Amino acid sequence: MNPEEEVVVAIIDDTIATDTPHGRTIARIIKGMTEYDIQVFTIASLEGARSAYANLPDVDCILINWSLGGSPTHDAAKELIGEIRQRNEDIPIFLMSEPLGVGEAELDVDTIREINEYIYIMEDTPEFIAGRIRAAANRYKERLLPPFFGALVNFSKDFEYSWHTPGHAGGTAFRKSPAGRLFFEFFGEQLFRSDLSISVGELGSLLDHSGPLGEAERYAAKVFGADQTYFVTNGTSTANKIVFFGRVVRDDIVLVDRNCHKSAEHALTMTHSVAVFMIPTRNRYGIIGPIPPEEMTLRKIRSKIRECPLIEGLGSTKPVHAIITNSTYDGLCYKATEVEALLGKAVDSIHFDEAWYGYARFNPLYRDRFAMRDGARDEKGPTVFATQSTHKLLAALSQASMVHVRNGRVPIEHSRFNEGFMMHSSTSPLYTIMASLDVSSKMMDGAAGRVLTTESIEEAIRFRRVMARLYREICGTAKKPKDWWFGMWQPETVAEPKSGKKVAFADAPFELLRDEPSAWVLHPGEKWHGFTGLPDDYCMLDPIKVTVVMPGVKEDGTLDTWGIPAAVVVKFLDTRGIVNEKSGDYIILFLFSMGNTKGKWGTLVTELFEFKRHYDEETPLEEVFPDLTNAYPERYGGMTLKSLTEEMHRFKKEHGMCELLQQAYSLIPEPAIPYAEAYRKLVRGEVEQVPVSEAGDRVVATGIFPYPPGIPVLAPGERTGSQDGPILRYLKSMQDFDARFPGFEHDTHGVENIKGEYRMYCIKEGRS
Repeated sequence: MNPEEEVVVAIIDDTIATDTPHGRTIARIIKGMTEYDIQVFTIASLEGARSAYANLPDVDCILINWSLGGSPTHDAAKELIGEIRQRNEDIPIFLMSEPLGVGEAELDVDTIREINEYIYIMEDTPEFIAGRIRAAANRYKERLLPPFFGALVNFSKDFEYSWHTPGHAGGTAFRKSPAGRLFFEFFGEQLFRSDLSISVGELGSLLDHSGPLGEAERYAAKVFGADQTYFVTNGTSTANKIVFFGRVVRDDIVLVDRNCHKSAEHALTMTHSVAVFMIPTRNRYGIIGPIPPEEMTLRKIRSKIRECPLIEGLGSTKPVHAIITNSTYDGLCYKATEVEALLGKAVDSIHFDEAWYGYARFNPLYRDRFAMRDGARDEKGPTVFATQSTHKLLAALSQASMVHVRNGRVPIEHSRFNEGFMMHSSTSPLYTIMASLDVSSKMMDGAAGRVLTTESIEEAIRFRRVMARLYREICGTAKKPKDWWFGMWQPETVAEPKSGKKVAFADAPFELLRDEPSAWVLHPGEKWHGFTGLPDDYCMLDPIKVTVVMPGVKEDGTLDTWGIPAAVVVKFLDTRGIVNEKSGDYIILFLFSMGNTKGKWGTLVTELFEFKRHYDEETPLEEVFPDLTNAYPERYGGMTLKSLTEEMHRFKKEHGMCELLQQAYSLIPEPAIPYAEAYRKLVRGEVEQVPVSEAGDRVVATGIFPYPPGIPVLAPGERTGSQDGPILRYLKSMQDFDARFPGFEHDTHGVENIKGEYRMYCIKEGRS
């Protein structure tokens, strides 16, 4: 990309097509600009400008008629300039006027501050105007390039002969093979020209954080509010391990959110440390809630450590580190200030796994609910880490992640921390991943970050309100139900901040839902969220994590006589090209990222209507799921969508699957041996595969993680409990479900389904 190759200009002028001296002059200027290789978009109304600008990110300069809208006070032009600056603080804005059109009294300080230049259209020549625009646009485009990506762009222009790795040498090797040429043409030359070796010193090194790459990490630290930032090219799974290797060693005690990612288990195994768990809550839908504050108190933590059978013989019983998932997989966000105040009394460092939450800093709706907050640094407080999957809900390539550090009473010394970083980083990182991290930082810098996050929040709110209104219209009231529709896991009413008056969510003012955190807080006593024992303002639902609720679950968590399991709806949506983030027994989660549009969620609504139609009309299953009926004709032949759904719901109710899930996760199994010891036995072969039906009181060698969301029902080295206990009964119920409903099998890591029988690795008897 050469910033000087092309300049794109938008001209916003509602007199542009008029046969007037002004209109003819603008037409002459446009003709002149095109002759100087400037591409011009014309927008002939204020409303058109508002809708078009958001869809023209490739515009390099904007020209605005000072008399837009014909207002003598120029309110329309001023308003539009303000709206543009809310989205983009840097793009050049030229004010077009006639020589006497800009009076001293008309130009206020705010307008002068926001524009770059004036164009006097009756006097300035097209050549002069084109030159000024090109110069301003090129300066702007140069500033668009963040440190590392800019260096990569400049290096790729050199067309150097490569005598270093990678061996494809800018794509040349691929072009020597028919299959390789197809690969090359699919991705394009620029990808391969930018796939370089660490030998290219001009770009710096990920391992020693030098050159443009180190500058990019420092730039990201500024944007994301950290003291130090590290780019990670193998996802937050690796980022979590890097943090552990910087803080935790053998026999250290770590406070662990039981609602943790599997990578935390791996980190505990690799560091030979000991986990003491903090237990989160769950509600009637199986949604994992926050860890109650009581679990984080010094008194409770000391009690848990005393009761842990694995602490015997450890050098110290003081925990050194804590890891918390924020936000949770279902979008629940802690009051981070309170978490730090509580856990900071027990540990010197706190690690927020914010894999799904990297955008929080950029919108005031999330204030105080994320790690890297402005003004939060406290030399007497705990050191705070945040690991973020930049690729998940910001704009970056897959595997792109960051580690952010805010120093406290145990400041992180870079040279020491970097040793752990290098243990988990490739010496051949993919430069395009690192460039995408750099660009993601640039995208979120300044006003753009707020605009992009606000748009995601707004689209999620629009979808939520539409679904709530449809529910009210279709279903009627609880006392007089008319029909069925999908519910939403969200507040039923919202209080107006000043009056305290509560209004139905569907009728709540849009601005209130967009701007006021209290609209999303889990207030005590409210039935919609289903969690008890949480103080007010401690936890908030993130509006962009949208959970659609299937009918069938009663307020006490038991199943009603009628219901629609989520698995059937998920499969239906999948056949229509709609893939959800995760699902439970009766809930489906959808993420409203920056890539969502009105058309995207509008299609989701219509497809949910389609499911309802097929259900109500009892459409034959071979018309809805032809692949399923072809694969299992004897099982599903002759069934309808409704009969399958009813049978599946009846099975879940009769087998108490929802209740068993609650019971299985409501207790912490007994730890018999540390994670690392369980893994040692696994590698040495001191394990055996045991059927779930015979696994009573055995010690598992690997964690058992039902997906989604992948929370351990058993961690490595823990005892399974009695054969008729809730954990093994829950696993047995899933095994029986899989046998009864082929095509709808569960995904449970740590379990192998061998000919319909669940088997797990357990430590051989007499070896634990």
